[in-house]
Amino acid sequence: MKFQISNFKFRNSKDSALEIRRSKFVSAFTLIEIMVAIVIFALIIAAVYSTWVLILRSSQVGLSVAARAQRQRIAVRTIEDSLTCIQSAQASMQYYSFIVQNGDQPEFSFVSRVPDIFPRNGKFGDFNLRRLTFAVEPDANSVRNLVLRQNPVLMDMDQDEQAAPLILARDVKDFVTECWDTNTMAWDKEWDDTNSIPPLVRVTLTLNGPGSDAYGNNPALSIQREIAMPSETLPSIEQNGRPGGAINGNNPINSINGINIGGRGIK
Repeated sequence: MKFQISNFKFRNSKDSALEIRRSKFVSAFTLIEIMVAIVIFALIIAAVYSTWVLILRSSQVGLSVAARAQRQRIAVRTIEDSLTCIQSAQASMQYYSFIVQNGDQPEFSFVSRVPDIFPRNGKFGDFNLRRLTFAVEPDANSVRNLVLRQNPVLMDMDQDEQAAPLILARDVKDFVTECWDTNTMAWDKEWDDTNSIPPLVRVTLTLNGPGSDAYGNNPALSIQREIAMPSETLPSIEQNGRPGGAINGNNPINSINGINIGGRGIK
């Protein structure tokens, strides 16, 4: 009886071992299945990485475009602030001339009593009546930039300002200044009457885009402002008290900031 029971137990344990071996054999992965799983996992990782890189690049492009647009708005706002403080005197046009030049080398120059928050005010101290010259010039890498140079109205421009102007905008595609002509009632890109200032000025600043789109184009960023002149050219009779600024038909007296600077003026 005891032998039969032990034999029964032995047979049961042997059958269980065989069943365990069969189950292990059936549930195991083949080499092909493992390789397929690795390939699928690698594809998922590659897709996740590609999506992350695309999001990162899109974020960088968006930040770059936003920064360039903000820089562009600041540049145009600087021009707008300076034009709203423009000054002109007919008896001293060698200092107060209004210059507009478009084309390949655009330039825009005039005299303004700049506000206290104007760029580089600390450099010029109390000389807030300055000639401002906006121009587009290439840098060392042949990138066209919109720069600003300043000098007090009775002083020459120093070497530091000439060599290192303030860069308002980088990678400029186009900079156009238009003046409203009251005779033709239209916008004019040339202003030959340097002895006066126009009633309206339209400024257009266009920057090259940060990169090409899907079609290989390079979209540009353009902003335009129309600024009304708050003042007109001061006539000589108002500046000197005599028509033409002459005393007894002799040399005219030049006056700047309400101060007569004498016979032939300062050169």
